[in-house]
Amino acid sequence: MDHTAHHTGTTHDHGAHAGASWSMAVKATLHCLTGCAIGEILGMVVGTALLWGNVPTMVLAIALAFLFGYSFTLFAVIRAGLDLTSAIKVALAADTVSIAVMELVDNAVIALTPGAMDAHLSDGLFWAALLGGFAVAFLITTPVNKWMIGRGKGHAAMHAHH
Repeated sequence: MDHTAHHTGTTHDHGAHAGASWSMAVKATLHCLTGCAIGEILGMVVGTALLWGNVPTMVLAIALAFLFGYSFTLFAVIRAGLDLTSAIKVALAADTVSIAVMELVDNAVIALTPGAMDAHLSDGLFWAALLGGFAVAFLITTPVNKWMIGRGKGHAAMHAHH
């Protein structure tokens, strides 16, 4: 994934994080949401299709959300020339808080939506709760990412590597 779009200007002054824009935060959150959504949906579909209970299904979905979320960043920074060990450190620094907040919110929405935990893949409630959880998670995670980027943390860790 090309992360040059995260820059709002034409210069790449990586030390100037205090002016983190909402646009930058939205792009960072969308990047995180993409990986989380792929993992979360895959985990929920697999767990639901295999008739697993709620807890193992959510554990699988959360684990896959972290895996896919980290992998998007990992592949981007490896493509930019980092070795695997350094790329893993950057991915962990860039995405851990963002993915954790997103997963906490998304899974809370699903867990608190009446009937959603017992819905099947063919039920509209299953998809409404899952997609609604992503929307709420995006709205809550974006300001978190803006705050972190503004302090040179989180997704800002990636910008020095491309």
